[in-house]
Formats: sequence, C-alpha cells, structure tokens
Amino acid sequence: MGMETGQVLKVRQGGFTLCRLPKRPRELLRAFDAADEYLLDYVAEVEQPATGARILLLNDSFGALAVALSAFQPYAMSDSYLSQQATRLNLVSNGLSEHSVILLDSLAPLTGVFDAVLIKVPKTLALLEDELIRLRPHVTASTQVVLAGMVKALPGSVWALLERLLGTTTTLLAKKKARLILAAPNPELVIPDNPYPVYYTLENAGYLIANHANVFSRDSLDIGTRFFLQHLPTMPDAQDIIDLGCGNGLVGLIAAERNPAATVHFLDESFMALASAKENFYRVFGDGRSAKFCVGNGLTGVGSASADLILCNPPFHQQHSIGDQIAISMFKESIRVLRKGGELWVIGNRHLDYHIQLKRLFGTVAMIANNSKFVIFKAST
Repeated sequence: MGMETGQVLKVRQGGFTLCRLPKRPRELLRAFDAADEYLLDYVAEVEQPATGARILLLNDSFGALAVALSAFQPYAMSDSYLSQQATRLNLVSNGLSEHSVILLDSLAPLTGVFDAVLIKVPKTLALLEDELIRLRPHVTASTQVVLAGMVKALPGSVWALLERLLGTTTTLLAKKKARLILAAPNPELVIPDNPYPVYYTLENAGYLIANHANVFSRDSLDIGTRFFLQHLPTMPDAQDIIDLGCGNGLVGLIAAERNPAATVHFLDESFMALASAKENFYRVFGDGRSAKFCVGNGLTGVGSASADLILCNPPFHQQHSIGDQIAISMFKESIRVLRKGGELWVIGNRHLDYHIQLKRLFGTVAMIANNSKFVIFKAST
C-alpha cells in the first residue's frame, strides 16, 4: 500500500513511505502535499532547529511532519483521530518509535514554551483562531512560527488572523502552488478571550447547544440536520442507537429524547465534535441518562450485531479532498454492526445518490422524506 507511486516523501530530512487513513485499495491521493515538502525543506535549510529544540506541530494531516522531524520528539496537536492513527502507523512503518512524537488532541492543555511552531493551515479557520489563542502563552518573541498551505486553500483572512493574534507576517514565494507564512510573535499584543465554544439555542427545543471551533455549522443549525431532526424515528424496542459522525450530537440528542429506553452512542473522529456532543447531551439529560462517547474511525472497533438503529449524515470532505469513500465505508460497516432487523437511516444531498450504494448493500431501502436539497433513506438488514 505505502509503496505505491507518489507515497514516498523525499525531503532534506530523508525519504519516508507514508500512507493515508482510512486505507483503501488503489489510493490515488497522497498522504502529504507540496506544502509539507516546502515546510520541511525550509526547516532543514533555514530554521535549522538546535538539538533538543521544543517543536510543536499543528494539523499535521497524516504525520508527514511528525515522521520527518521525529528526531526532535515533537509535540503534534490535531483534532483528528485519523490523523493521529496515521501518524502512529507511519512512524512504525518507517522504523521509528511511535513514542518519538507526543500526540495531543485539540483540547489538551499545552505546557512550557516552544522554540518552533509549524502549522498546516486547517480547512476551518475557526480552528486556527482557537489554536492561536491557546498557543499564545507558549511562545516568546524568539519562537519561530511557520504556517504552510496550498495557495488555493489560503484565504486572505489567514493573514488578518495571524496579525491580530500573533504578530507581523512575512510571506515567502510560492513553490509548487504551496506557500509559507512566517509569523513573528509580538508579546505586546493583547490577546482576546477565546470565543470557543460558541453557543446557540436549538429551535423548537430551547436547548443551549455548545460548539467547539472545528464543529460543522457551529453558529446555527444547518439545514440538513434540521430536516433530519424532523423525521427521526421512534423505535420502542431499540436498546442501542448510534449517532455516526455525530458532530455536535444534535441527531443523537433528539433520538435520545424520542427513544427514552435506548442508550445512544456518539461516534466521531473529531475530538472537538465529541466534546461538544458530550456537553450538549449532559446539559439536557444530566447524569440520569446513559450515553457513550467514542472517538474513532467510523464504526471500526464497534461490536458486531450491537445496534438497533444507526443514524448518519455522512461527511463528504476529508480535509481538502472530496469523495464518498467515507460514506460508503460507513454503510458497509453498518451491516456488520446492526442487529437482525436493525435500520440505518441516512440523510444526504440529493446529488450524492446514496440510494444506489445502499441498494447494493442492504436488503430493503426506502425513501423516508425528501425536499429540494436532501433525501432521507432507511436501509434495513
């Protein structure tokens, strides 16, 4: 898998074989991009950190930075469980100890001061804002801060954010459509309070909903979820309901309300999503209601024949790439996880044609509801 064309990262630090997660046959996408290459070469040629330098990596997609810089025992902070798993896998497959990188989730507290901070610009700029505010107490005027991204994925607001929260920026010439931004931390800047999580009141329910920075549609209820909530089922015999790819947990929350006897399991690969879902569930139900919260890769590791109902609004983005492979793997895994007579309920944009995939996999597929943008399907085992 890892040795396929385009999967060997060649930089000043060496050559490294890397793979993406989730793994799939005939992978066409690389586990690194030109921004990773540019950043690593810059670190080797210009920054040249001293032995023992404290280095922090933010949003390292699949561990390219961590693997290449493992000699420094860097800290790597990410909101993605898949990113962390890929980092572990890629360290080991390159003969490196998986303990040579200290993995931190996006809400973990930072400690001490860093000599260098290397940031891959995330898709969600709110996440970058949250990260920069958390970072401020851990950098000094001499900390080297470098951001990297592909030109097409760097909106002008990135520079404004850096100037507001860190200090003066310098932009280097683009190479292979990738760009580096150097930010000089200014200790005189007054840093605002962190605005995350943000809260809104859920219409028709009155619940206060918490949303950490990297949560989809964090400022208001998105139209797809609104439509799904209107049609969620009541299954009196359901013991276990899974909110798969739960985000802030609204679907599982309302499913719990409609199915008081069931335990709801919230699953997502984003640490911030799980933290939001947990806060929202316990604010509504308190400790009197049982629920489980698990960060992971889809349904991997969930017991076979362990759920009566799976509710899913599948993501069709992974970082900056778009595709349906995550949704399809969720559908396939659902067959294994559902009990006999169990149901998978899926909402998707009309143009995604999920019913074609579902009909290939399930015995019965019925359309529950549709409008001009979305379709809800029920697939039964």
